[in-house]
Parts: sequence; C-alpha cells; structure tokens
Amino acid sequence: MMRIRVLCESQDSKAVVDLLGAEPGVAHLTVAGGVGKQPAGDLIEAAIAREVVERVLHRLTEYGVHRRGEITLEQIDTMVSETAEAAERAVPGAGAEAVIWDELIDTTGEESQLNPVFLAFLTIACLLAAVGVLTDSAITIVGAMVVSPDFGPLAALAVALAVRRRGLAARAGLALGVGFPLAMLVTAAFAWLGRLAGLFGPADLTHLHEVSFIYQVGPYSVVVALLAGVAGVLALTSAKPGALVGVFISVTTVPAAGFAVLAAVTEDWRRCAGSVLQLLVNLVGVAVAGGLTLLLRRGRVPGPGREPREHRLSRR
Repeated sequence: MMRIRVLCESQDSKAVVDLLGAEPGVAHLTVAGGVGKQPAGDLIEAAIAREVVERVLHRLTEYGVHRRGEITLEQIDTMVSETAEAAERAVPGAGAEAVIWDELIDTTGEESQLNPVFLAFLTIACLLAAVGVLTDSAITIVGAMVVSPDFGPLAALAVALAVRRRGLAARAGLALGVGFPLAMLVTAAFAWLGRLAGLFGPADLTHLHEVSFIYQVGPYSVVVALLAGVAGVLALTSAKPGALVGVFISVTTVPAAGFAVLAAVTEDWRRCAGSVLQLLVNLVGVAVAGGLTLLLRRGRVPGPGREPREHRLSRR
C-alpha cells in the first residue's frame, strides 16, 4: 500500500473525495478542511493500493489538481489494518506488478543528472576499479561496481526508450558521455603518476586471473548485460530497491573503464580495446534490455492511465 496526499483548492475538494471514494483500492480516506494556506484549501489523504495508483494519478492530473495544488505519494512500509488489506484484495493484480510511470520518470530523471556528486562517485568507482585490477582483487572490483552511479542514467535511457522522452534520453546520454571520459581521464592521470613512481608496469597486467572477465568479451558478456537490464527495471518498477545491489554488481561498466585506462597507460592496446568493447556492450545491453522490458510492462497497464502525464510528481 501507498499513502496519497492531495492538497487542493476547496472548489476541487469534492471532486477529489468522490474520485478517491469510488476507487475500490482506496482505504482510510480523510479530509482536513481549510488547513491549506498556500494554496488555500483542503488536505485529503488516503491509503491506496499500488495497482490503482496510475489510474488515480491520471484522473487527478486530468482534472488539473497538480496545477493548482499538490499530489504526493509515499510508500508505506508497515500498516496494520484489515480494511486496508480488504481494499488491496478488492483490486486485481499484485502490487509488485504495478508500474507508476510518473514516479519512475521522476526517479530516473533525478538519478541521471550530471552534477559534481555524480562525477565524484563515478571517478571514485573508476579509481577503485583500477586498484582492483592492479591488486587482482575481485572484492575491490565488486566495491567499485557498487559505488558506481552509472545505473541511474542507464535506467533513464531505458525509460526514455519506453515512453519516448527525448529530454530524458539527452540528460542520461550527457551524464554517461561526459562522466565516463572524465572519470577515465582522472584515473589515467593517477595511473600515469603511479607508473612513473614504479608502482606498477606492463607485467602487472599479464597474470590476472580474478579479473580477466573485464577485458574478455564473449557471448556471456551480452547475456549478463541483458539480464542486468531486465532485473534493474523490474527492481525499479516493483519497489524492490534491494534487488538493485545485485544489478550493480553484475554490470561490468566501471571495471572495464578502469582496466582500459591501465591498459592504455601500459600501451597494452589489445586489452584496452577489449575493455572498451566490454564497456560498450554493457552500456548498450543494459539500456536496450531495460527499455524492452518496460515496453512489455507498459502494455500491461490498464485503462486510461497508460500514458505518463506531463507533470512533476512529489514523492516522499
């Protein structure tokens, strides 16, 4: 279940109450009249099943509530209520199958912004990957995968493919197109200094058993990228963010970028090319598989709420 909160003008209050009251998946409908100051109006709250959220949002935004007030969605972690359980059973489907498109667009849009924090995390992840390669440490490589923020823009590309949002695709492409080259340049600078200081040389990249998967591109590279893309968007759309950790660990993007830098610094152009290819395979595979998965799930959204609305949704 989720909590929906609507702050609307008094003239809209009856329509909102009637709309929510008519939905079988809504429980605990409450109205606080006259508590709104900006805009002046009423505060309406209710518990709502995920299965009907998309339809309710569609009808509220069609009515124009979001232009004159506010619509907020909040995930409820624990609720002890037999009436809420009955409301959830009254609607077909399962909550994990419901896609809330406005929430998904808003979330991926925020995660795909090119900003100093995104660049810092991506650079740190690339540096960690380079250290993991030099020490032949799979644990350090996994740490780099988890730290890397690149799944946000990849998920945004998948969403943009599914709902045809050029602006979202451009934002995600900019984050990846600027972020990876910058992170690799910073890593290359540190790697060059490390080689001058004698910390490593070409021989250190010749006997790597734990991390050889980074530069060896094969059919399984494509399979893993595709499966990671599918799992990633399923985790995003089913409100199971814990599953994203497994996706982060399976995507060989940052490790490939870090290895490509080290190979270039040591003039090992064959492995450098293999790592760059591994990076591209994972970027494209995750985005395409995620987009196709969302297109399939999009066809399962019932009723008029199928098309995401052009507005920004407040989330708590």
